[in-house]
Amino acid sequence: MLAPSFEEEVHRYHLAVPEITRGNPGAVKDLYSRLDDVTLANPFGGIARGWAQVEARLDQASRQFQDGEMLGFDTITSYTARDTAYLVETEHFRARLESAAAPEEFALRVTSIFRREEGYWKLVHRHADPAAQPQSRRSLAQPAGDTAGR
Repeated sequence: MLAPSFEEEVHRYHLAVPEITRGNPGAVKDLYSRLDDVTLANPFGGIARGWAQVEARLDQASRQFQDGEMLGFDTITSYTARDTAYLVETEHFRARLESAAAPEEFALRVTSIFRREEGYWKLVHRHADPAAQPQSRRSLAQPAGDTAGR
C-alpha cells in the first residue's frame, strides 16, 4: 500500500480536527508523531512539548467543548518539501464551551507543520489561536505579573 500524499493527509486532518470540538481527541492524536520534539500551542494557552504533554493537552482541550460542528477551513497557504510540509488556515466552527447553554462560533488562526516519518506524514506542531482577525496594538499588552503561557 502506498503512503498517503500530503493532500490526502490534509483531508484526513480536516476530518479529525472537528472531533476535538465534539469531545473526542482520538482522531487528532492518531495524526501526531510520537517523537519528543512534537509541540502544541492551543487557544487555551501555553505550549506543550513532547508526546506526553501534547496528549494531555489534547485531552484537556477536548473536555472544553461539546456539540461541535465544523463550518469550514480557509486555507491561506501550504507548502510541501521532501520531508516537511506546513499548512496555514483559518478554522471556523461552532461549539458549546464546557456547560454553556448555547453554542458559539469560533474562528482560529492555525499553523500546522508535518514531517514525513517512515513514509507517512505526521503532525509535529499545531499552533491555534483566536486572533483570526486583525488585533489592536493594545491586545498585545500583557498585564504586569501575568506569566501564563510562559
